[in-house]
Amino acid sequence: MTDLRTTVVVITHNRRRELLRTLDRLAELPERPEVIVTDNASTDGTADAVARHHPEARLLRPGRNLGAVGRNLAVREVTTPYVAFCDDDSWWAPGSLTGAADLLDRHPAVVSVTARIVVEPHGTEDPIVRELRESPVPGPPWLPGPALGSFLAAATVLRTDAFRKAGGFHPKLWLGGEEELLAADLAADGWWLVYADHLTIHHHASEARDATLRRRHGIRNTLWFTWLRRPVVPALRRTLDLARTVPRDSTSLLAFTEAAAALPWILRERRVLPPEVESRLRLLEPAQRASKARRYLG
Repeated sequence: MTDLRTTVVVITHNRRRELLRTLDRLAELPERPEVIVTDNASTDGTADAVARHHPEARLLRPGRNLGAVGRNLAVREVTTPYVAFCDDDSWWAPGSLTGAADLLDRHPAVVSVTARIVVEPHGTEDPIVRELRESPVPGPPWLPGPALGSFLAAATVLRTDAFRKAGGFHPKLWLGGEEELLAADLAADGWWLVYADHLTIHHHASEARDATLRRRHGIRNTLWFTWLRRPVVPALRRTLDLARTVPRDSTSLLAFTEAAAALPWILRERRVLPPEVESRLRLLEPAQRASKARRYLG
């Protein structure tokens, strides 16, 4: 069942044990995909462990922590038409990479396929799966699944060329909701993003995480995206929604402060989305307010 259409890209930082488990699972896949790992300047021996235990994986060592841009670095090396992302604490289920490639082969206007996320070790669905499955974004009847307004980098297969043309993940966003800007730009280019319920990725959350930093970046990046791409009135409404719903603590205050400090950059790079893409984002706003799964709120 070897499938040469998809390369798996993984970024990692100081999660040697989790990464080796993920690489073990990816090596067992019947598709036998090429795997590229970007080690974001780990100090726990991650890179040496990968070289020793998984020499078949291509290892990139940029020498500093690039955040999500580590994925961009890896995609430069990809020669397959599709690229599958997963985190160092997640892995694709057997057959899912082939299933995603089949969907992309059959639907040339679809740019990304996001899989169902199963939380380990108990095998339960991630709460965000229901939101993906019940996405309010309208799409043409030929779509192979619900249309999405964004995607989850840890559970998505994308067209390699489209990712490159759109510029990949913006370096200023680093990590935390970094997908939203790229997803909107892909939609503005005429692409559709979909959810596929029959594809699966497993996630065994690492304990080595800075939830506070991730929440700060998630709030900040949402504000940046909002003012980079949304018209003024929706941007004001979204900003007020965030101000009302995020925890009232120093982390949220710092996130808003960082977002405001970047106003000159925002004004230079602001490019409002086409009306059809903006209308999809407006439909998502009620679901975003009611969401129990948004990572940066918890």
